[in-house]
Amino acid sequence: MARSLKKGPYVDEKLLEKIKKLKQGGKEIIKTWSRRCTIAPEMLGFTFGVHNGKDFLEVRVDENMVGHRLGEFSPTTKFHRHGGKIQKEIETKVAEKETEKIKSSKTESASGGRR
Repeated sequence: MARSLKKGPYVDEKLLEKIKKLKQGGKEIIKTWSRRCTIAPEMLGFTFGVHNGKDFLEVRVDENMVGHRLGEFSPTTKFHRHGGKIQKEIETKVAEKETEKIKSSKTESASGGRR
């Protein structure tokens, strides 16, 4: 849901105070739990440690991120993979092809490399 235009974007005051204390482009990581905070132009060049529920993920703010929320760049879930029998078959075929390439490259290097 978009925030009302008359209210303006939500920017955490404590976060802005931390930004004012640091210099732009520094290597310091600003830790924050405020995932709902909108990225303002004053935040450009800073690195934020955005909490995803378990640990802090580093987010370096660029020009393209202005107007978005900090939480958008710190995913809370981890994608494992789509499963099933067919997917396992595909993965085993790919693994077999890779092992064949490795074996063929080893035999060529052992025989002196034919040309």
